[in-house]
Amino acid sequence: MGAGSNIKRYVEAIGRKARAAAAVLAAISAEAKRNALIEMAGSIEKGVRPLLDANRRDLQAAAERGISAAVRQRLALTEKTIAEMCGGLRQVASLPDPVGEILSTWERPNGLTIQKVRVPIGVIAMIYEARPTVTADAAALCIKAGNAVILRGGREALHSNVALARILRDAAAREGLPKDSLQLIERPEHEVVNELLKLNAYIDLVIPRGGEALIRTVTKRSTIPVIKHYKGVCHVYVDRRADGDMAEKIILNAKVQKPAVCNAAETLLVHADIARSFLPRVAAALRARGVELRGDPAARKIVPDMKAARASDWGFEYLDLILAVKVVHDLDEAVEHIARYGSQHSDAIVTSDREAAERFLREVDSSAVFWNASTRFNDGGQFGMGAEIGISTDRIHARGPMALPELTIYKYVVRGSGQVRE
Repeated sequence: MGAGSNIKRYVEAIGRKARAAAAVLAAISAEAKRNALIEMAGSIEKGVRPLLDANRRDLQAAAERGISAAVRQRLALTEKTIAEMCGGLRQVASLPDPVGEILSTWERPNGLTIQKVRVPIGVIAMIYEARPTVTADAAALCIKAGNAVILRGGREALHSNVALARILRDAAAREGLPKDSLQLIERPEHEVVNELLKLNAYIDLVIPRGGEALIRTVTKRSTIPVIKHYKGVCHVYVDRRADGDMAEKIILNAKVQKPAVCNAAETLLVHADIARSFLPRVAAALRARGVELRGDPAARKIVPDMKAARASDWGFEYLDLILAVKVVHDLDEAVEHIARYGSQHSDAIVTSDREAAERFLREVDSSAVFWNASTRFNDGGQFGMGAEIGISTDRIHARGPMALPELTIYKYVVRGSGQVRE
């Protein structure tokens, strides 16, 4: 029998076990799930040395394959990142359990009482790249929300993910959770993902986390619903009534603090009324931090040594110390530019004009919009959600940071006393 048949059987077996585990997990108490996550954190702390050894194997293989330094940095585990991982598990454990929450209750004239109640989604498949910390994050959030999870990390992190998943599975089982609540796909073949994305009989939702190419591939091939964001083309618009110091601080944070993330700013829009005074100072501050500027003709008249922006720069996700700069005549032009080139991820206005700010917040259709704050705050932890599994730019039940409530769905519970429909 061919390799393709073997892969199909391998993936189907994982799907069947996940479905069976999900049925058990949905009825498990909040206390049991909390205890399991605490046990997971403690088990990781006891296994730091084997985890670091496994990660060293991945890093060595990545270097030999010529994988970029940026990817190797995301791949690397340290005692600090492992401690943060354990802290994240304990934080998720401490969050309120969403399962069973009554969202609304009402009574019909015929005496029926109807409740809308949160329930787990069921089985979630996570497909992600590079970062082994996602293995723990995804496991914690999915299990806390009562879902079984199938994890498929990148082959570059295989040894790290295998070591980590085994620790997590054993810890969950010790606390009475089905061991198959969490399964990691250990086979590296690309065909595994293709088969996984056909398992709509077992998997309820796919969440890809990584670069645009990965997300588009998953979306194209999946027969299962996918929650996604393709890219983060985020804007900061400095309005004519902006405080210059505040605007500079926000732009520097949005662009420089962590440029290779989806909520980092990629385009700066500046109102023409203040461009001549504001652009030189912010350009100098950005350049001092290593940022390359690519400006439109109006911006380059004010700061002549900016590189000329090409048409492709508008709407491009650099994930690097590069910023596109455009001078706009008014708020209307700023909103139109964002609608045309943005990715509906994170966009901000800096202004003291409340009316302009409220218009921006109302008319810019992104998963998060900000007034006098950095786009970098579009994050589950920063929103006080405790943690997130990703940021959705879809228009479905989950949009923006996806925390525990977004990993549940609901059902209607109807109580009667013998009513029949006339």
